[in-house]
Amino acid sequence: MLTAEPFQQTGRTGVDRTVVRVTEKVRVADGVVTLTLTAPDGGRLPDWAPGAHVDLTLDNGLTRQYSLCGDRWDAHTYRVGVLLEPASRGGSRHVHELLEPGHTVGLGGPRNNFPLVPAESYLFVAGGIGITPILPMIAQAELLGADWRLLYGGRQRSSMAFLDELAVHGDRVQVRPQDEHGLLDLAGFLGTPRPGTRIYSCGPGPLLAAMEAACAGWPARTLHTERFVAAEQGAPVRTTAFDVELTRSGRTVTVTPDVSVLEALGTAGVEVLSSCRQGTCGTCETTVLAGVPDHRDSLLDDAERAAGDCMYPCVSRSCSDRLVLDL
Repeated sequence: MLTAEPFQQTGRTGVDRTVVRVTEKVRVADGVVTLTLTAPDGGRLPDWAPGAHVDLTLDNGLTRQYSLCGDRWDAHTYRVGVLLEPASRGGSRHVHELLEPGHTVGLGGPRNNFPLVPAESYLFVAGGIGITPILPMIAQAELLGADWRLLYGGRQRSSMAFLDELAVHGDRVQVRPQDEHGLLDLAGFLGTPRPGTRIYSCGPGPLLAAMEAACAGWPARTLHTERFVAAEQGAPVRTTAFDVELTRSGRTVTVTPDVSVLEALGTAGVEVLSSCRQGTCGTCETTVLAGVPDHRDSLLDDAERAAGDCMYPCVSRSCSDRLVLDL
């Protein structure tokens, strides 16, 4: 049984380990529930910004990432939305069928790989449960007085969460269930490229691929996306073993082609905090001091990959014979 412990800050990754209590569980659409989370002692939770997510460690041992979708100015409450995945590996099914108010879960984060950057106007495109990180972005845009519009798609209206909350925004929000309207008209919604606009999209892989194609003519860094499932990656740059030098522990670990860097480190007794193991959550971000990483994550943009000063050892590997990590 997990027990409460103080919140502890751990640099870039925020809260490392703590416990929160489920105080409310609400069905908000077909196959979607929200969880309201509070500290067991009723104390303040760590601050967060739109786009942030938390890791929840369930009592079945699984850890899953969920976007924060509540009021960022409520210092004592978090809210997350959880979709029941048809092919659940045990996480979402556990939340939907077994997790109840009064239960406690482990908490990691918040972490933000999808931050809302300042802009004159915003275009938001959400697919299904991808609406969750967009909700606090809309609230922030409203607070700042920025112009914004949302295109929200789903398989059918009954499966689309938070429609009641979005209804107050009137025609700024376009709700387009697929069974009523077909595929989203991205070109019609986005219009022609224009300066001062940022585009944020979250949803399934096909939607994000379509967004990337639709935004090809826009200025660089206009489109910001967040993936719940890792993007497809090609074969690794190298198929032979490489060495990882750990400056803080003074050790060198050999990584063979059949294991990840994270697994090799763990086998050698070097623990790195990790969660998704797909290169989507950012939990295991590690500083690279020398060598050339083979980036295989779904987080870094082209400029960050070119800088080569960090990597995600759960999926990324090495282009060079040796990597030097700050571990």
